[in-house]
Amino acid sequence: MWFQILICFLAGAGAGLGTGFAGMSAATVISPMLVTFLDIPAYDAIGIALGSDVLASAVSARTYAKSGAIDIKNGIVMMCGVLSMTMVGSWLSTMVPNSTLGGFSVAMTLVLGLRFLIFPITAPRHAAGDCGRRTQIIKGAVGGACIGLICGFFGAGGGMMMLMVLTVVLGYELKTAVGTSVFVMTFSALTGMASHFALGSTPHLGILIMCVIFTLLWAQLAAKIATWADALLLNRLTGVILTVLGIVLILISWL
Repeated sequence: MWFQILICFLAGAGAGLGTGFAGMSAATVISPMLVTFLDIPAYDAIGIALGSDVLASAVSARTYAKSGAIDIKNGIVMMCGVLSMTMVGSWLSTMVPNSTLGGFSVAMTLVLGLRFLIFPITAPRHAAGDCGRRTQIIKGAVGGACIGLICGFFGAGGGMMMLMVLTVVLGYELKTAVGTSVFVMTFSALTGMASHFALGSTPHLGILIMCVIFTLLWAQLAAKIATWADALLLNRLTGVILTVLGIVLILISWL
C-alpha cells in the first residue's frame, strides 16, 4: 500500500510539473510509471492518467487565464478537432497489444524530455496574426484532429503536439500556447478518460484518486511559477524531469 502511494505521488509530481510548466499530458508520466512499477495494464494506466489530467489541466488553465495567457476563441476551434478524434483513438487502442502501448509510453517520456532540453520552445517562428482567420481555423481544426487521435490512442503526446502546433504552426508565444494547450487538454482528457472506461478499462479507483490529487496539487504549483518564470527555464526544468524519468524507466524495464 505504501509503495502504491509513493509511486502515485512521484507520478503525480512529474505529471503535475509537466502539465503546469509546459501544457504536457499527464499521461506522458503517469502511464509508464503505473505500468513499470505497479504492473497495471497499459490500457488501464492510460485511462487513469487521462483522469488525472482533467482537474490538473483545468486548474492550470484557470491560473494562466488570470494572467491573460489563454486564447479561448482559437482554443475552442482546436478543441473541436481534438474531441472529434479522441474517442476514435481510444477505440483503436483496444486493438493494440498491451506491451506495445506500454513500450511507447516509456519511450515517449524520454523523447519528450530530450526535445525540451535540446530544442526548447522559447519563441514562435512567426506572429499569430500573419495568417488569416480562415487559415488559422483550418490549421487549428486539422492539427486538433491529429492531436486527438494520438492522445486517445496512446494517452500521451497530445499536450506536446498541441504546444508545437500552437507555437510553430499558429505562431503563439510560449506562455499563451501553454495556457491554450491546458485549456484544450481539460476537455480532451475528459473525453479520453470516459471513452477508455466505457470501452472496458478497469478504474483502479484508489490509484486513480491518488493520482488525481497529487497531479492536481503539483500542477497548480507549477502553473503559478510558470506565469512569471523565464521560458527557457521552463523548458529546462520539464526536460530534466522527463529525461531522468525516461532513463530510469527504461533501465528498470531491462532488468
